[in-house]
Amino acid sequence: MSKQHGRHTLAFLLLLLSESPSYGAMLLSKLQTEFPHCFSDSADVYRCLQDMTAKGLVRTSWETGKSGQPRKWYTVTPSGRQALKEQYRNIRMRMENLEFFTQRYRELNDK
Repeated sequence: MSKQHGRHTLAFLLLLLSESPSYGAMLLSKLQTEFPHCFSDSADVYRCLQDMTAKGLVRTSWETGKSGQPRKWYTVTPSGRQALKEQYRNIRMRMENLEFFTQRYRELNDK
């Protein structure tokens, strides 16, 4: 099976950012380690973060430590929280269809 790109990257990033502000590499690491299946790569994550910033779903700030590169932190906005609710509703509908599909498939193969 070929690598799929993250269809729900926006929803997953909004969820993670609703839990706590993060920077891009941290978000990608969380996607890869906390989600059962990660279909997003760094390009997907950074494109999505750029789009979310342009739409006002997240705000950004720079943190400059005593050593190392400055990091761009992302924080979800009230508009982002509303978008997360919409993503949740959409994913729930998709899950209902997938549950229907898997049940029918099992019934078909039990015959």
